[in-house]
Amino acid sequence: MTRKNQSRNVIWLVFRREFLAQVRTKSFVVGTLVTVAIIVGALVAFSIFRGDGEAEPSQIALTGDAPQLAQVIGETATAMEVPVEVEEAASDEEARALVESGDVEAALLANADGSYTIVSDDEPDPMLRTILETAVSALALDQALGAQGVDAAALQNAVDTAQVSVETIAQPDPERGERIIMSWVALYLLFGTVMGYGMYVAMGVTEEKSSRIVELLLSTIRPLQLLWGKILGIGAVALLSVVTYGVVGIVAAQLLGLLTVTTTALSVFAATVIWVVLGFVFFATLYAAAGSLVSRQEEMQQAASPLMIILMACFGISIPAIFNPEGTLSNVLAWIPPFSAFVMPVRTAAGVTSPLELAGSIAVMVIACLVASILAARIYQRTVLTTGSRISWVKALRG
Repeated sequence: MTRKNQSRNVIWLVFRREFLAQVRTKSFVVGTLVTVAIIVGALVAFSIFRGDGEAEPSQIALTGDAPQLAQVIGETATAMEVPVEVEEAASDEEARALVESGDVEAALLANADGSYTIVSDDEPDPMLRTILETAVSALALDQALGAQGVDAAALQNAVDTAQVSVETIAQPDPERGERIIMSWVALYLLFGTVMGYGMYVAMGVTEEKSSRIVELLLSTIRPLQLLWGKILGIGAVALLSVVTYGVVGIVAAQLLGLLTVTTTALSVFAATVIWVVLGFVFFATLYAAAGSLVSRQEEMQQAASPLMIILMACFGISIPAIFNPEGTLSNVLAWIPPFSAFVMPVRTAAGVTSPLELAGSIAVMVIACLVASILAARIYQRTVLTTGSRISWVKALRG
C-alpha cells in the first residue's frame, strides 16, 4: 500500500469516527426530529392561517334610501377589493335586531337630518367603516350635484378619464414574495450551519487537546490527517442536516400548495448546499486552528471571536442583497470570499445570477478555501501540542 493510500485510509478512519460520534448521539437524533417537526408544523400553520385567500364578506343592514345607497356601497367595496353584502331592513329596530342577533356585522341607519349612524356590537372594522363613510359621502355628493342640475354620470366619466396609470419598464415578478422567503431561509440555513458546526470543530480540537488525547493520536497519525478527518467528518454531519431540512421543507411546502416555483426552489436549494460546503470548509479550517490555540474550553470562545465577527459581518451585509440583489454592493460582494458564500444563495433565489458568474464566484471561493486551509494547517501543526496560556493568532502565524 502506497503512502498516499495509507494517508487516505487514516483520514477515512478519523472521518468515520467523527461522523458516527455525532449522528449516534441522542441529542443529534432528537434535535433533528424536533427541527423537522418545527419545519413541518410552521408550514402547516402558515397554510392554515393563509387559507384560500378569499375573505368572508361583511354583512351590512341598511335603512333609509337603501337601494341607491346599497349600489354605491357595492361599487365602493369593489373598488377597494373588500367583499361586502348588503341587506335591506324595513326599520331601524329591525336593523338593530339583525346586529344584536349576529346576522349582520353592522347596520347603517339614516337619520332625519341626512346623516347616518353605524351600529355594531363592537368597534366596527376600520376598512368597513371607511367603505361606509366613503359611500355615504359619494351618495350625498351625487344628490347635491343632481339638485344643481349637474349630470353625475358625465362628471364621473370625466373623473375616470383623468385617472393616472402606471407603466413599468421591467415586468413585475409575481414570484418575488416566494423568492424573498427563499432568500431568508437560505441565508439563515447557511449562517446557522457554518456557525454551529464550525464551533463543533473548534470544541472538538480543544477537547482533544485539553484531555491530552491528541498526544496519543499524533503518536500514530499525522496532524493534517487528524485535522482533515475531523473537518470532513463533522462537515458530513452538517451536510446531512442541511439536506434533511431542505428536502423536508420543499416536499412539505409542495404538498401544502405553498410553493409555486418548485424549479427555483430546487435550484436555490442546490446552490445553498454548494455554498454551505464551501463556507463550512473555509470557516471550519479556521475554527480548527482557533481550537488549537487554547488548552481549555473556557478560552475557546475568545480565540474564536474574530471568526464570529467575520461570520456576523457576512450575515449582516448580505441582508440588503435580499431586497436589492442587483445592487452594487451585492454585485461586488458576490466575488469577495467569504461574503460571496452568503450573497450568492440570495442572488440565486432572486434569479439574477448567470451560470458564468456562479462558476466564477465558486472558483474564487475554492481558492480562498485553499488559502484558509494552508494557514489553518500551519497554525494547527504548530500549536496543537502546546500547553499553557492561549496563543494569539499573530504569534501562531509567525511561529
